[in-house]
Amino acid sequence: MLKINEIFYSLQGESTYAGLPCVFIRLAQCNLRCAYCDTQYAYDNFYEISTDEVLKKIEQYNCPLVEITGGEPLLQKETLLLTKNLCDKNYKVLIETNGSLAIKDLDKRAVVIMDIKCPSSGCSQSFLEENINFFKKIDQVKFVIADEIDYNWAKEKIKKYALQNLAEIIFSPVFGKIEPSILAQWILRDKINVRLQVQLHKVLNVK
Repeated sequence: MLKINEIFYSLQGESTYAGLPCVFIRLAQCNLRCAYCDTQYAYDNFYEISTDEVLKKIEQYNCPLVEITGGEPLLQKETLLLTKNLCDKNYKVLIETNGSLAIKDLDKRAVVIMDIKCPSSGCSQSFLEENINFFKKIDQVKFVIADEIDYNWAKEKIKKYALQNLAEIIFSPVFGKIEPSILAQWILRDKINVRLQVQLHKVLNVK
């Protein structure tokens, strides 16, 4: 059984798939407590249903893009089966994870969106380094940045792990903490090959 916080239909807002209609499966519970978390309501609020029931629920939306998010979805072992079943049904599957848990057993057809936590999150020691061995070219690494300390820290991690050879890299400003234009200026100043991504759903004020 899966611990589900909510299942809903909206626009994807935080990856290279931003702007596309997407069905979100938000799993409950998280092993981190980031300072800027905007989904604290998913920590403890959930109901339990089977993988088959989840599949039936999302069929009603007739949408080919599905994101499994949280909370932290990899806390639940049933996430692996859900991912496989969705891929078997030809959904494009995105999995947003905080990088602290192993991705090695995930279905390779799924796109991993890994949020490597910067210092302002309070969880910058959480990254499981072995995950760099399992990145695929279709995967994405995201750094959520609140200030120049975060920005410089993220640049160091990119260099340390040679991330630009492993996956697409996204820099996203912490909503309400730093203007996207400032982050854009730093990226252009330093000529680093990353994608600037705002939280589109928040800009549009949709769920």
